[in-house]
Amino acid sequence: MTTPTFRWPRTLFTRLTLILFVGLAAAHALSYWVIINERREATTGLMLGYLEQDVASSVALLDHLPANERAAWLPKLARRTYEFSLRQGDAGHAPDSELSKRIAASFVKAIGKQYPVTASAVPGHPNRVQAHVTLSDGTRLTIDMRPAGLPIPSWLPAVLMLQLGLLGLVTWYGVRLATRPLARLAEAANRLGPDLKAAAVSESGPLEVARAARAFNAMQQRIADHLDERTQILAAISHDLQTPITRMRMRADMLDDDQQREKMNRDLVEMEMLVRDGVAYARTLHGTSEAPRSVDPDSLLESLVGDYLDAGHPIQLHGKAGAPLVTRPHALRRVLGNLIDNALKYAGSAELHVGDEDGRLTIRVRDHGPGIPDAELDNVMQPFYRLEASRNRDTGGTGLGLAIARQLAQAIDATLTLRNHPDGGLEASLALPAGER
Repeated sequence: MTTPTFRWPRTLFTRLTLILFVGLAAAHALSYWVIINERREATTGLMLGYLEQDVASSVALLDHLPANERAAWLPKLARRTYEFSLRQGDAGHAPDSELSKRIAASFVKAIGKQYPVTASAVPGHPNRVQAHVTLSDGTRLTIDMRPAGLPIPSWLPAVLMLQLGLLGLVTWYGVRLATRPLARLAEAANRLGPDLKAAAVSESGPLEVARAARAFNAMQQRIADHLDERTQILAAISHDLQTPITRMRMRADMLDDDQQREKMNRDLVEMEMLVRDGVAYARTLHGTSEAPRSVDPDSLLESLVGDYLDAGHPIQLHGKAGAPLVTRPHALRRVLGNLIDNALKYAGSAELHVGDEDGRLTIRVRDHGPGIPDAELDNVMQPFYRLEASRNRDTGGTGLGLAIARQLAQAIDATLTLRNHPDGGLEASLALPAGER
């Protein structure tokens, strides 16, 4: 049998709230315990002091009264916690608790010097003590002491609960005040998409919070500047390569050897494709400047599928979205185009399945090709990663199609996943968040 282990809550807010509240509540309980114990000790001391004085005077009074008048005085001498009786008393035993011992000692101290007295603990009541006294004329007098507990006002539990509630409220507010900047930074980091156009984090608040916000905003700006610079470099390289590639193509056309001319032209086409795809991937890293707008996804998909059918490609569309969608249509169209091109290239056909799953519009692009090894499903969406081992662009491509699709999916706040279909082939799922619908 395994022993259950305590598991900390996952959120920092809950952990800090739990630690502070438990600590403050424990300190509050300890203070209450110390105060109650001190009050009980003080009350007990006062009670025993009063007991000694009152019992001594009461016994002396009863001893001086005629025997026939003593019974009438017994109710007058009775108190809330003890009473007098002219009887033998109950059988008991030696006092065993701390309080009963102190009560017995008080009886002996108060009247033991003038009268024979014995004290014993009596069952039936916590700390109950009876003192057996023999008066001057031999009459037996029993003093029955039943100490009462420390009186607690009826409003005290309500006050304690109110204090605990106040502790919980203050703890919640303090922890929330401390962790809210972390939550804002996390939200800002989540909003930081490929376009790096998220709003800057507010730099107001305590000094530490303002410093962290300024550092985050500066980091965001540095990353944006870096990506801008890289995109500009790739665009410049692409532009500058066009001229030498054109000259090389003209020179290749002048070659007399047909075989060498064909090889040269094929190499130049591959160079153009690689440059074009590289620049396209760099631009997707920088996001898209297209503004989101409401579109009819069914019309968009029918138009996309119609273009492929007009070009003679075998493609099928199943299902409907049935509701408008707020997204970047050109980016969405390009993501789907890359996925369809990938299916047509490696399987010869493609199927699109559209539907609503858990409140999200999901578009699945499936082929009936050989699929991808499960261990490679994540790798194929990395830039320039190709399962095809050859350097032939016709079979292996540039390795950027799925990488571009993933970057554009992130730009439109969608999730792109790959899996091998149980019935064979590869299935790419594009899920748009519920908030976009």
